[in-house]
Amino acid sequence: MNSEEHGFTQGEQGPRVRSVNHRELRANADFVLYWMIAARRPFFNSALDRAIAYAGKLNLPLVILEPLRCDYPWASDRFHRFVIDGMEENRQAFAVAPVTYCPYVEPAPGTGRGLVDALAERAAVVITDDFPCFFLPQAVEQMGRRLAVALEAVDGNGILPMSTADRPFSAAVHFRRHLQQHLREVLRCAPSATPFKDVRLKTLGPLPKSIRSRWPSASTALLRGEQGSLDSLPIDHEVSAVAMRGGWSRARRRLRAFVSRHLSRYAEGHKHPDDRATSRLSPYLHFGHIGAHEVFSAVMKHEGWSLRKLGLKATGQREGWWGVGAGAEAFLDQLVVWRELGFNTCAKNADNYENFESVPNWAQQTLAKHLGDLRPHLYSHAQLERAETHDPLWNAAQREMLRAGWCHNYMRMLWGKKILEWSPSPQQALATMIAIMNRWSLDGRDPSSYSGYMWTLGKYDRPWPEREVFGTVRSMSSANTAKKVRVKNYLRVR
Repeated sequence: MNSEEHGFTQGEQGPRVRSVNHRELRANADFVLYWMIAARRPFFNSALDRAIAYAGKLNLPLVILEPLRCDYPWASDRFHRFVIDGMEENRQAFAVAPVTYCPYVEPAPGTGRGLVDALAERAAVVITDDFPCFFLPQAVEQMGRRLAVALEAVDGNGILPMSTADRPFSAAVHFRRHLQQHLREVLRCAPSATPFKDVRLKTLGPLPKSIRSRWPSASTALLRGEQGSLDSLPIDHEVSAVAMRGGWSRARRRLRAFVSRHLSRYAEGHKHPDDRATSRLSPYLHFGHIGAHEVFSAVMKHEGWSLRKLGLKATGQREGWWGVGAGAEAFLDQLVVWRELGFNTCAKNADNYENFESVPNWAQQTLAKHLGDLRPHLYSHAQLERAETHDPLWNAAQREMLRAGWCHNYMRMLWGKKILEWSPSPQQALATMIAIMNRWSLDGRDPSSYSGYMWTLGKYDRPWPEREVFGTVRSMSSANTAKKVRVKNYLRVR
C-alpha cells in the first residue's frame, strides 16, 4: 500500500525522518507501531509525532512498545532502574491517551527476541528512534532487514537534525557556524509539547493473547521499583541504583529548578563543583526522558527570547549570537553546540567514532612520539575504578561517579586527562575511560561521552605547548584545577 493514497507522504517530515528499509506500508493492518528505544518520553518527541500522524491518516490505532533488553553492554541495576522509572511514568501518561502502551523488560537474554517482529507483522508501518550511538544503530538496521513492512527511524536527538550536515566537524567553531546557518529554519518545526491534544485515534485495547502470554508487560512491582524487583535479572548488581531517579516528570522538575535558580549564574558557576550550578540534565537527555527542544524552550521562555534576537551572520563565534543573557548563552553552547557536535560525529563517522584512529593525525603522532616518556604514576584499571590513586581531587571525581552515577562537567575533563597521564598508552587510556564511565555513569554510552573521551586525546582541539607524556595535546593538572575552581566542599564528600 502506498501512503500517498491516504494523503500522507512517507518522509514528508523532511530531515528528521529516514527510511531504514524502503519497504511499503502494509494494507489491511491492525495498527501503527512505535518501537520506542531512545526518545523514551511522551512529549516533545518527533518519532511519537510521526507515529500519531500515521495513525491518524491511516485511521488505525497506535501501539507503543518500549522494550528493555537485559544483555546490552554494561547492563546494571543503575541503568535498568533509571529506564524503568521512565517506563512507569510513561505508563501513567499513556494511560490517559488513545494508545496501547507496552513496557517490556526482558527477564533473560533472548526472551524478548521476536517481539518487535510479531507486532510488526500486524503493523501498517513501524516507527523507531534514530540514535547514532551504542548498539542501537545496529539493532535498527538488523530489524530493517528482517521486516517486510516499512521501518522509519526518526531523529529526535537535538535541535539540529543530524542530516543537515554531510560530514563530521573537526572543531566546535565549525559546527557552531553550521548551526548558525540552519537554526532559524529548523526551529520553525519543533516536536509537539502536547502531541495528543485534539487528536482522535482508534483504540485497540489489549494486544492479542498470543503476544501478551509470550511477552508479558513489566510487572507493577518492577515498574514501581519495589525492593528486590531487579534481583532476578541477569544484570550487573554491583553497579547499584542511585538517588537520582529516572522519568520525564523528574526531568521536568530538575529543568525548572535549574532555570529558576542556576541559569543566570551558569556562565561562571558551572565551572565550580562547589557551586552546584550545572543542570544535571545529561542522564535524562541520554535516556530520552527529556528532549533538547523542551530544555531549549524552557531556557528561552525564561529569557523572553524570540527568533528576531538571533545574530544575523553565521560567524561561528561563541558569544553574542543567541541574544540572551550570559548564563543562558553559555548553557546553550553546551546543550546545542557541544552536545550535538557529538551526535554529528557519531552519525557521520559511524564506523570509527569510538576508536583511537578517529583522533586527529597530529594528536596521534605527538602521543606516539611521547609513548616512551617516564610516567611517575601508572594505575591499573581496577585501581582507577576504585578511586585508589594518590590524587585526592581525581579520587573525588571518581567517587562521585561511583556514588551518584554522574560526574561534574568540569571534573570530567581532569578525570580523562589524568587517565591519559597514568596509562601506558593513549589506546589503553581510551579503553579505560570507556569501560569505567560507560559502566558507572548514567550518561555514559552516549555521543557526548564519546566526544569527551576523544577530546581528552586531542579531538576538537588544537596543539598546545609540548609537555611530557601529552606531547602537544592539552594537559591538565589537579593542582592548577584546584586553584582555578572551587573544590573545597567537593573534596569533603566521600
